[in-house]
Amino acid sequence: MSGENARTAGSRQKRVQRLKKCIIFTLLLFSLTPALLCVFLFFKLQGMSGKLEELAARVEFVAGENAAQQALMQELMQKILTTGGGSQEQNVAGRELPGYELESPEHFNADDRFGETEEGQEVYDTGSEAPETPVIHKVYLTFDDGPSTNTEKILDILDEYNVKATFFVVGKENDWAKEALVGIVERGHTLGMHSYSHQYSAIYASVEDFAEDFVKLRGYLEDVTGVISNVYRFPGGSSNSISNLDMHEFAEYLESWDVRFFDWNAASGDGGQKLLTVGELVKNSLAGIENRETTIILLHDAVSKPTTVEALPTIIENILAMENTVILPITEETRPIQHIHMDKNE
Repeated sequence: MSGENARTAGSRQKRVQRLKKCIIFTLLLFSLTPALLCVFLFFKLQGMSGKLEELAARVEFVAGENAAQQALMQELMQKILTTGGGSQEQNVAGRELPGYELESPEHFNADDRFGETEEGQEVYDTGSEAPETPVIHKVYLTFDDGPSTNTEKILDILDEYNVKATFFVVGKENDWAKEALVGIVERGHTLGMHSYSHQYSAIYASVEDFAEDFVKLRGYLEDVTGVISNVYRFPGGSSNSISNLDMHEFAEYLESWDVRFFDWNAASGDGGQKLLTVGELVKNSLAGIENRETTIILLHDAVSKPTTVEALPTIIENILAMENTVILPITEETRPIQHIHMDKNE
């Protein structure tokens, strides 16, 4: 019995030792884990601090670049208005375009506007004996429904060509949307309103519902960007067939706030359910520009429209290659394109 008791005591002692080791290991684990987490968080914070400094420097650089670009654009516009012409080799910021070969759409033919005399001199084909002052074609790129995860890509493309656009945005309040809104403003583009909810049945139910949506979006954009927007685009346009109320009532409400609304006279076609090809978007966007003094092109800034982002460089390149044509953001001086007639005197 004494031998059996000894074996039992030895077994019990081994179990106690194993238990002690487990307890010690657990205590060490619990004591080391916070220390390891602290080390990890320290290095993580150091990395984030570096990124924040980098972003701050980038914002400062972009602000300086935008100021310079705005000055150059104003200088070029003044030159165009005083001399009556402009080179197709430069864009609104005066940057020379790279040596690419442009694809002219089927409907665009420079010979439709110009002819040659027997001496080979180029003249305007106006039917008059003397050439007239060429028309300055102003083109406005406008993007509805943003911001989206494509906004940054669109902004980068616009920066690449030194052109400015107009973004008619809706009320998205997540962090990346706020960053995109700030980016639109800081990069020198025009921030426009496109309703907070974008729910047709809600905003067009009454003028009071429209007003509530309008005030909410305008206040939100001011809080995020510091900009008080004074341009608006109706969801579906002012000629939409969804509103049961006369759209003039909503337009008059905007006028009471000194806010102008803008429709469009050229559409890329990316607003429908079908995903158009890059070629289709380019052709639709460029249609008729050479025949208008003002062209406002409707595009969409939506994650479901990847081909719009792909088509944008070609659209810009073709516009910049047209004679006496500039790309501009919508400003207080821009002549509105409106689908409904607002002249109260008629």
